[in-house]
Formats: sequence, structure tokens, C-alpha cells
Amino acid sequence: MRIVYMGTPDFAVLPLKRLYEEGHDIAAVVTQPDRPKGRHGELSAPPVKIAATELSLPVLQPDKASEPSFIAQIRELDPEVIVVAAYGQILKPELLSLPKRGCINIHASLLPRWRGASPIAMSIISGDSKTGITTMYMEEGLDTGDILLQESIPIEADDTEGSLTEKLSVLGAELICRTLCRLSEGSLRPLPQADTGIPSTYAGLMKKSDGELDFSRDALEAERRVRGLYPWPGAFVRIDGKTLKIHSCLYIPEEGLSVSLKALSEGCLRAEEDGIYLRFSKGGLRLIEIQLEGKKRMAAEEFLRGSRSFIDGARCEAKKEV
Repeated sequence: MRIVYMGTPDFAVLPLKRLYEEGHDIAAVVTQPDRPKGRHGELSAPPVKIAATELSLPVLQPDKASEPSFIAQIRELDPEVIVVAAYGQILKPELLSLPKRGCINIHASLLPRWRGASPIAMSIISGDSKTGITTMYMEEGLDTGDILLQESIPIEADDTEGSLTEKLSVLGAELICRTLCRLSEGSLRPLPQADTGIPSTYAGLMKKSDGELDFSRDALEAERRVRGLYPWPGAFVRIDGKTLKIHSCLYIPEEGLSVSLKALSEGCLRAEEDGIYLRFSKGGLRLIEIQLEGKKRMAAEEFLRGSRSFIDGARCEAKKEV
């Protein structure tokens, strides 16, 4: 099948490679422009561009996918289908209407749950027991098109946004190939999302401020946020005007806290023999890997060897309202 593929991050790499390996005619790969990255602001190519270049596939990087000149390029390529995987821009009707067999999105959730930009993070933060991949026809609404195929996987207790993205990328590669096979056979039966009986939910674009933990809430919510926002934007608290990033932690329910930890006020940190603890209104977190502003990432035990005075008796600042 003749395809134009649109994707940008790591999540979109495996589906591209799998479509190539399956022998599809990939007329072009469309991805976001190179962006400045790192301390020195050097231009960095998106992961999909790197993969496409390795496969000797033509790459297009329009500033906006709505540009008439870009749409004319795609029209000239005459694709049967446009496959989209986390491309990063809303596609206009002029582009969606071009391919003969439609535009198909590889979405990292079980639609209609978690439409939007951050479905993987929100599935973890919300405590979902499972997630998955949905292939769907694209339309003007945000992730509102008819469902083609779905496949689910469990969310494990130690899954992070990073680990779950890797799993879903593999699943997405499998499911898009199955979808295109059935599309060519004429055996697909699109399902309107309204017919699933599942309420729709929305996962907006994550910001750095979303990582600030609210210790006035249950520690279980905080532990999910730490995992759901790792590796980006990352979870953190503020102490004496400094940011303390929490890369990994262990949830301790209220009944599992020691007497000394139960006596702490919410937001207080305590150094104990086996690590650093942060008290919440209900339960606590044992901090496993942390990073103080201006310092390197390290295990909590290593941090205590050099900065125990920073922890003992420290209290986190209340979460800032945005």
C-alpha cells in the first residue's frame, strides 16, 4: 500500500520501521522540523527523521502541515493512506481528505478514554489498570474518529511513562500492520466511539508545572504522578526555594508508616536509616532516586551522605497554584 507516514517522537519509530519491513511503499515520511536541544541549543533531528534517513526514505519537515505548498506535495505523492503516529500538529480537512483510503491514527490509549496529547501519562496518573493502542480514522475533531482496531495491555505497578511508551510503540507497530492488511481486504468494520458506551476523557499537553507534587493529597496519587511524568517533565517538590526532583519512589500506605513518620506534618521530609521519607496527608513516599537543583541525579542514600542537613527537619513548600 502506498503510504505517507507522519510521526515525530520515539513512539512513532517502530511503526515506521515495521511498515517498511512489511513492504509497504512509503512515499514520504513527514516529521517536525529539527529543534534546538541541550545546553548549547544545537539543532537536533526528531527520532522519526533519524529512522527514516537510515531507511533511505524521503523526509519532509514543514513548519506547518496546513501550508498550501506542503498539501500540494502530498497531493502529488498520491498516497492511498496517511498513517499518523504522534506527529504533533492538528491536521486540516484539506489534508485529511487527500488519501483514497483515509488518514489512520495510531493512538496510545483505548479510545474514547484519553483523547489528546498525553494519554500514556494520564493512564498512569489516573491509576488505570490497563491501556492500549487504538487505530482510528482521523476527522476534524481531536481523536474523535471511528475506531478500527484496539488492543490492550496491563499497566504494571512499576510502569513509567517511558516504559509504557516503549511497550505501546511495539503494540502500535503490530496493530497498524494488521489494520492496513484488513483495510486492503475490505474486512474492517469501523466503530463510532459513541457506540462503545465508554465515557470520553481528555489528556491535555503536559507542562513542567504539572510535575509539582501536592502533599496535601494521598501519597498514592503522588507516586502515580512520579511514574506518569517520568522521564518528562518529571515530578518535584520545592524546599527553601530549590527544586528537588523525584525520579523514582516507593509508596507507603498510612498503615505502613512508622510511628515517627506518622507524627510528621504533611510536606515534611525525614532521613531514616533506610532512606528519605516524604509525608503526605495520607501515607508517604520513600524517595529512591532524587536530584537537587544544580546537582547530579543520585540514590537517596548517596544524597544523605553529603547533604543530610538539607533533609533533616526540612519542609516542602506548598504547591503553587497555576
